[in-house]
Amino acid sequence: MQNARRIANILRALDDASRPEDMNLPGFRFHALVGRDKGRYTVNASGNWPITFGWTEGDAIEVDLEDYH
Repeated sequence: MQNARRIANILRALDDASRPEDMNLPGFRFHALVGRDKGRYTVNASGNWPITFGWTEGDAIEVDLEDYH
């Protein structure tokens, strides 16, 4: 993936976060998902590739790099 550095930065931010809202950083386009993915969150990694994650007990869980087409 061409944006490996951006993805690494997002993963570091996730590791440092103590709650999902800590990911609401400039350029990340953070938001909570709705519908069948309610309870998960997303940030923009690159184009159609967001990183999605759940949250429990102060930690990101089920972190995925997905291709939305």
